[in-house]
Amino acid sequence: MAPPATAAPKAGIVSTYKYTSQVSDIVVHSPSMNRDIPMTVLSPKNKSKPAGVLYLLNGAGGGEDSANWLNKSDVVKFFAHKNVYVVIPNKGAFSYYTDWIKPDPVLGVNKWSTFLGKELPGVINSAYSTNGKNAIAGISSSATSVLNLAIAHKGLYKAVSAYSGCASTSSEMGKLYIRLVVESRGGGDVKNMWGPLRGPGWLKNDPIVHAAGLRGLSIYLSAATGLPGKYDTTRYVPKPAVLADQIALGGGIEAATRICTEDLAAKLASLRIPATVDRPATGTHSWKYWQDQLHKSWPQMARKIGA
Repeated sequence: MAPPATAAPKAGIVSTYKYTSQVSDIVVHSPSMNRDIPMTVLSPKNKSKPAGVLYLLNGAGGGEDSANWLNKSDVVKFFAHKNVYVVIPNKGAFSYYTDWIKPDPVLGVNKWSTFLGKELPGVINSAYSTNGKNAIAGISSSATSVLNLAIAHKGLYKAVSAYSGCASTSSEMGKLYIRLVVESRGGGDVKNMWGPLRGPGWLKNDPIVHAAGLRGLSIYLSAATGLPGKYDTTRYVPKPAVLADQIALGGGIEAATRICTEDLAAKLASLRIPATVDRPATGTHSWKYWQDQLHKSWPQMARKIGA
């Protein structure tokens, strides 16, 4: 006799570790990817009433390396006295937090849009006292991801903030940027993500092409010029080699994201969709500037989620 069939695991919290009254690490099972996803949750100062949720995405490394919000910014201190849940996934390196059309030999099965947009919110709302109002923010490659997530999951988010991203994924510049992240850094194959480079998958996941889907959201965009700014000095980056890399490579990347950001801003303006666009005169593609942008965009997001 065949053994009885067992139900597939549902999305849910596998484990919780509480560091302080504010900071916890949880692990959430994703049915769509059939794996467990670690993340950090920052709890609100006032836990006596329901609070909104900010989903805060790391960059290309997905929080799996040291270059993440917890290590590189004051995010814990900044939100310590604010009435919001902050959820930071610590997985998803080089995935662009999107649903890949095929499993990748190196990067595995990636169904991040399904997980972040359909599986995770219900888990968070069940485990914590939330008010049903969400915002999402991301940096660099994830600044593209948050726009696509907001478009794909209409109504889930009230606000979206994208810092130093390139939304024009179907342009030659956008494709190059994505290949540098997924292939050069991650060892994956972008054709497993969205199909052939000149195929419809790239247009389908281009937030500029689908900018109308952002209507009704509170939108915040930012990108600097790439010229060295106040954080590109030995005071903040004491190692000469690291500083040189931040200025040269980080400057070039930021300049490219400025072009992409202006393209999205222009498209939104043509559609008469309001957006706050911050255009610093100096600044490279680096954490201190993103920390500043999180601080600057927070009041706008907070208003929309009741924080």
